[in-house]
Amino acid sequence: MTATSPLAEPNATDDLARYIDHTLLAPEASRADILRLCKEAAEHHFKSVCVNPVWVETAKKALLGTGVLTCTVVGFPLGTHNTDVKVFEARGATMDGAEEVDMVINIASARALDKDALVSDISAVAEVVHAEDSLLKVIIETSLLSDAEKILACEAAVEAGADFVKTSTGFNGGGATASDVALMRQTVGPDLGVKASGGVRTREKALEMIAAGATRIGTSSGIAIVTGGASTASY
Repeated sequence: MTATSPLAEPNATDDLARYIDHTLLAPEASRADILRLCKEAAEHHFKSVCVNPVWVETAKKALLGTGVLTCTVVGFPLGTHNTDVKVFEARGATMDGAEEVDMVINIASARALDKDALVSDISAVAEVVHAEDSLLKVIIETSLLSDAEKILACEAAVEAGADFVKTSTGFNGGGATASDVALMRQTVGPDLGVKASGGVRTREKALEMIAAGATRIGTSSGIAIVTGGASTASY
């Protein structure tokens, strides 16, 4: 599976909206919050909604017929689950209807430059995700890694068969930067997706990420990004 090549610069609101994973991962989010998220995503033609696994079925039903995808997270937000637990999570999520899964790598493996461990972890999740024709995004948590470690993690994602690499969970400090997105794009080449997430709250920031090579933007500020309004979101 390959990602669509990025536009140099979206020139219409709908172009930009189709980059956005409209995100709500707060632990206190209610069913009403998730339904509102889905309604907003449908109204603004976002690419997906990204929710915690417990809300996948709810989101999938709410989005039926809208063209908006259902995305969820695995091994979130620390990446320290055993691989078999991540596999179990991913299988359950795709069976519930998730069309995209964002998994967190084992950060310690990246910092130890243990590429084999990363490939083993990612490929096991990729296998169950792809079995349901869903896509796998791999969160490398750039704020915790050196450039060498970021490159290694991206190389492992490519080798393991992931469909995207992603900058951040938004929960562990830091966030997306244009320099990290450019480094990730350079490492994975033109065919893999690159998702910028963490701190992308304005149209200008989103366009900066896309210009650097991002093909997807993970944010809870999607409406502000496409309308030019103010955002108070934290993710």
